[in-house]
Amino acid sequence: MRLPLTPPDRLDAAQKPLYDDMRAGIDKNFKGFATVAPDGALMGPWNPWLRWPRIGGPIWELTKTLSFETALPRPVREVAILVTGAHFRAAYELYAHVIAAEQRGLPDAKLATIVAGQRPADLTREEAVAYDIAAALVGGGALPELIWKQGVEVFGEDAAAELVYLVGLYCLVSITLNGFDVPVPEPG
Repeated sequence: MRLPLTPPDRLDAAQKPLYDDMRAGIDKNFKGFATVAPDGALMGPWNPWLRWPRIGGPIWELTKTLSFETALPRPVREVAILVTGAHFRAAYELYAHVIAAEQRGLPDAKLATIVAGQRPADLTREEAVAYDIAAALVGGGALPELIWKQGVEVFGEDAAAELVYLVGLYCLVSITLNGFDVPVPEPG
């Protein structure tokens, strides 16, 4: 890991309010996987975002918008996030979102196939469209019109747009995790 974790007692005046907001959001909404070290330091992508609040603050605001005010079904979100994380091989993202997907009822066999970079045969219609949109976007180039039309048909235009932004956010999350070599937490 390139950045040591920053305990709350070492935060500066710019970091402290961001830490408090992140910690409240994490405690309420990101459960089941390690997010906070025993000394209160934030783990995962939150540590680098907190290190540079000028950049991390706006990313956190986008994360809150796309996480807490979502129009997409939770399993659909997890499929798209895992497709993105698998593309970038972002270890912490895959660790956290496999757990989140399990909490939302997605079976392990389906998750293992997605994490392996493959499309499961047993996706629901909504999951399949989310998979196809995410896979096309991380594959590069313009999203094919037929896939966009399926997204609009299944989710409506606003939620289909949200899905595009969600994939973009998790590309940023993946790059953050990989760029700072953020590890999967040790079992404790």
